[in-house]
Amino acid sequence: MIEGKSAFCRRRQLLKTIGAAALPTSAAPMLFAGDARAEKKTLRILRWKNFIPEFESWFNDVFVRKWEVENGIRVIIDNVGLGEVDQLAAAEAKAQQGHDMVLFLSPRPLLEDHVIDHREIFEECERQYGRAHDFVYRSCYNPATNRFHGFCESFLAVMLTYRKDLWAAVGMQPDTWDHVREGGRAIKLLHESPVGISLAGEHNGEQTLRALMSSFGASIQNEEGRVALQSKETLESLKFAKALFEEAMAPDVLRWTPPSNNQFMLSGSGCLTVDTISIIRAAQTQQFPVNKHLSLAPIAEGPAGRAGPVFGANVYAIWRFARNPDAAKRFVIDYMANISTGIKVSGFQNLPSFPNSVPSLGDMIRADDGPSGRYELLEKIPTTLTNLGYPGYTNAAIDEVLRNHVVPTMFSTVVTGQVSPENAMQQANAAIEPIFEKWRAAGKI
Repeated sequence: MIEGKSAFCRRRQLLKTIGAAALPTSAAPMLFAGDARAEKKTLRILRWKNFIPEFESWFNDVFVRKWEVENGIRVIIDNVGLGEVDQLAAAEAKAQQGHDMVLFLSPRPLLEDHVIDHREIFEECERQYGRAHDFVYRSCYNPATNRFHGFCESFLAVMLTYRKDLWAAVGMQPDTWDHVREGGRAIKLLHESPVGISLAGEHNGEQTLRALMSSFGASIQNEEGRVALQSKETLESLKFAKALFEEAMAPDVLRWTPPSNNQFMLSGSGCLTVDTISIIRAAQTQQFPVNKHLSLAPIAEGPAGRAGPVFGANVYAIWRFARNPDAAKRFVIDYMANISTGIKVSGFQNLPSFPNSVPSLGDMIRADDGPSGRYELLEKIPTTLTNLGYPGYTNAAIDEVLRNHVVPTMFSTVVTGQVSPENAMQQANAAIEPIFEKWRAAGKI
């Protein structure tokens, strides 16, 4: 289909707004106010492109096509890279036009003023499936405004992926962070296979370092949404990270990008990293030689226990300026009725936000299990998971701190010896305090 001149101009304007970023070349033409009849029968969705190709094929070519027929509404899906979603969404929020809704890989409370209250979707799903996991609820609800700034349909669990052969060779299991440090040091010395924990300002680094902090009892805020970074627990997590980096890791973790931890393990170079099950699934389905040696474990335990934020949360946000918000709500609710299939075709990388929406999850995992029951731990993983910003809610300040990469910067300056743990913590706190003050003054915390 050839785009009209107005659509072409609109796209050029969007590109000017976001600078160097570009819309996907396969994007369908955008519709405008003059296309009123088409508007009522069109739903436009911007989504980050899932790491699991089988899921994308099922969602785009099976679920969406079936939903179109059943509802008489054309659905336009624009799949873009993970790094592009935030950029494009920011441009749409600024322009107050674009898609009807966006799928993010983390909650976006920074956009609360630009999206609808998603309470209606939450309440309908609770009516059908019971309560969502607490960390799901706390990821999307703002108690200060009594609004839901998004809807989390599924989440990605954080866990360890490790080389069981190398860990067996040194007689250890990576059950605690002390084990990771001690065993990782031995494996690096004896087998030249380091530990890979991202210290870069990217998605993996943000999530992994928060899990490490959480296991030491450190947090960015307290239950009341007050900054709580300056603590002995934060200092201990920084000191541990420096020792782990010096003794068991490779320097390139400071420059990692989102695919780096996958490449690190799939190439056979590393002995352990933090991720979802995407690495081990790729090794299994694509028959990488390292597959037979890979295993999964819960996130390592620290002095404060075993906990960390979800590695990803599939959060839909419906714009206030959406042309078809009712269709968007219906689409999300109807997807939840098909969530079992979505969970299965994702290879269990996605897990259900509402446990009772997939009552047979345990049986599904066991029926599709890999070698030696490697996926059985997925049933119990939710007990170790928290939301971004725990023990408080995921709020706009937490969202902005993440987008400014304050936490990876704090850790990276310590492990490279640029500043002391005490100074790094103070610098990070000085960057965080004004962010919280701004959003508290705005009534969002």
